[in-house]
Amino acid sequence: MGLTWIKMTSIRYFRCYSLDYYRVYGKTIVRGLTNYGLTCCINALLQSFSVTPELRELLNKYRPAEEAEQNNVPMQLKNTLRAMEDSNHHSSHRDFIDCLHHHSIYRSTEHDADEIFHRILNLTQKQMTDKDLAEEIRKLYEIKVETEVMCKECTLIQKTPNSLSSLPLAIHEGDNTLESCVQSFTQQQPLMYGDECYCDRCMMKQPSTHQLKLVSLPPVLCIHLKRFRNDGFTRKLRNRVTFGETLQMNIFNVGQSENAKEYYSLYAVIVHIGTALCGHYTTYIRPTHDHNWFYADDSTVRQATWENVQETYKGDRTAYLLLYRKMSGGASG
Repeated sequence: MGLTWIKMTSIRYFRCYSLDYYRVYGKTIVRGLTNYGLTCCINALLQSFSVTPELRELLNKYRPAEEAEQNNVPMQLKNTLRAMEDSNHHSSHRDFIDCLHHHSIYRSTEHDADEIFHRILNLTQKQMTDKDLAEEIRKLYEIKVETEVMCKECTLIQKTPNSLSSLPLAIHEGDNTLESCVQSFTQQQPLMYGDECYCDRCMMKQPSTHQLKLVSLPPVLCIHLKRFRNDGFTRKLRNRVTFGETLQMNIFNVGQSENAKEYYSLYAVIVHIGTALCGHYTTYIRPTHDHNWFYADDSTVRQATWENVQETYKGDRTAYLLLYRKMSGGASG
């Protein structure tokens, strides 16, 4: 099937094999992906990975053994992202879908984007024979946190370090901002009756408080807006949550003054459409070499605007995962 040039000067739109893709100065920016039966969640995540050059560069260093199986996730992810960049390649990611199916991420099953995000990263790290490279991928997304439990009787604080690959932020009734959600995440909370913690100083269980503190943030920050709540039945929260194209580091209160001048720049938004029981995932992405936003809905891609992204603040089409890239020395991206 031939290629048809449709529009614009530096940005060109093509349709090939029923898939859309855009090119700038001969380089593919974003291309559509076939839905192989409820694979919209995986398609949306692949779009976000495709505009994460930090991950692509690490995957490109991976040299699997010649006898590596088809069910090797890092190998299949590497091949898929390379094919998405090649305008002469029919970008079928069926091998990647089949590989995930082998690892119990089943075809024709609805999935949660945050869960699959974690499972793809975990499988990628686990199956890499190059453990140093696997560690670099882990650090790319690693959010270091510390749990502080304070005894209300003697004020002894017991600390436990932990790490996350995405920052899970609860949404409250009414209007929210990303900043207010972060503040709630790090707010000190009393442990309820029956959840008292053992105090090493008092040598007995005592009423306590619980607090999560952010210790350090990664080069790529994934934020999970927790829009699903179970109140006896699972429902989707459609409340307004505003977020910006940039975030200043000091809103996270990581306790390092030099971070005040560092910023995060938004480059991907994974959107959930529908209800808690029946939904669909799409993606807004902004490639690193371009200031334009693009919208990907399986095989269809189109140009978009920041105003389009802001429409995902609330309602039926809502932002679910936000991906920010750390930038130093200014807010421009």
